[in-house]
Amino acid sequence: MEIVQRILVVEDEPSIAELISINLSHAGYQVEKALQTEVALNIMQESLPSLLILDWMLPGKSGVQFARELRANERFRSLPILMLTAKSDEADKVLGLDSGADDYVTKPFSPKELVARVRAILRRQLPLEETGSVPLSVGPLRLDPLSHRVTIVIPDCDSATVSLGPTEYRLLQFLMSNPERVHSRASLLDKVWGNEVYIEERTIDVHIKRLRAALAPTDSDRFIETVRGSGYRITKIPTQT
Repeated sequence: MEIVQRILVVEDEPSIAELISINLSHAGYQVEKALQTEVALNIMQESLPSLLILDWMLPGKSGVQFARELRANERFRSLPILMLTAKSDEADKVLGLDSGADDYVTKPFSPKELVARVRAILRRQLPLEETGSVPLSVGPLRLDPLSHRVTIVIPDCDSATVSLGPTEYRLLQFLMSNPERVHSRASLLDKVWGNEVYIEERTIDVHIKRLRAALAPTDSDRFIETVRGSGYRITKIPTQT
């Protein structure tokens, strides 16, 4: 029996929430709606959705603040978040992504584009075809696709588990499956996001930053290197000491 993916829409404008709900329902998703973050949190505590569509401007608590709180919570850290807002400046997009969003859609939006982005985000949670179920290892990093777990293994130290959002996990999985190779932003968009015409290359930098931040407590962020003018790579022997 096919499992229907459940999406929670946090939007304080009922007409917009209904528009989103109708289009996602027609696309085969189960949709719940909340007008504010407190209601959304109660819903998520009872049952975790497959994806959260989150408006930026909400009464009481902004979507940006709520996203940050979710990313700081172990239970909700891996929940995919799509930020929805009228703010369209690049600085606002970066702020939205930095807060923990996996993608960013500006109002007014195309319902077809919104559904396409939802599908893309949910697709990113699936294991990469190139690696299948084979465990990956680069330096101290260990990634197990079956358990969806990333650990840091350092001799004479206890191993540490790294908690990643779905996009950062998929990005790390691709880099680890192709070590020592430099990947351009365009290549990463194609391989990790999957020919997503809506995603901007600037998004890559934000997710690399978030991935490095998650690895930094164990000093493992240095294994992900920036190759100026070319892109990014993961290396077994970092030049940074």
